[in-house]
Formats: sequence, C-alpha cells, structure tokens
Amino acid sequence: MTAPLEYDVVHEAASGRYEARLRNGRSEGGHAVGMLRYERSGGVVVVASTVTDPVFRGNGIASTLTRRALDDARDAGLRVRAECWYVDEWIDRNPEYADLRA
Repeated sequence: MTAPLEYDVVHEAASGRYEARLRNGRSEGGHAVGMLRYERSGGVVVVASTVTDPVFRGNGIASTLTRRALDDARDAGLRVRAECWYVDEWIDRNPEYADLRA
C-alpha cells in the first residue's frame, strides 16, 4: 500500500491560479503537480481550466483545487462560471455548490 500523496494548495492570486504543490519540507513549497486557472470579471470567477500532471492523477488533486477555489469564491461573495468541463461536472456532483453558478 502506498502512502497518500501530500501536497498543499497555494493561491497565486496575482497569476489567477491555484496550484497543488508537493510537500518538500520547505516553506516555499515543492513542485506543482496540479493547477486551476481562473479570471475574475466583476463579481464572477470564470474558471478556465484544471490540469493535473498525468503521473499524479487519481489522487484527488483536481477535486481539491476545485473545492478550494469555490470555497474562496463563496467566502468573497462571488459567483462562478465554469468554462472548464471538469469544474462544471464537479459542481453537478456536489450540489451544495450549485448556488455559486453565475
């Protein structure tokens, strides 16, 4: 049995993205293995894409990135438009986030 993948989600607001970075024991974080890109337009967060390094797929990275981005949008009082098919389907599977749709 393998140990669960350990990573941190870092919000790079200036770049419009969330990154999943492998934990490496240093404060700056490790290698990025996943990313969610977005843009803000008025009161709407437009999620453009999610990408996970193929080697690390199946570890819940895209789901974790999506949940974090949507939780942050909710906390900021923003709505969400999912242009990314993954995020669109994720919201369908998690109806407690449906109220965020723009």
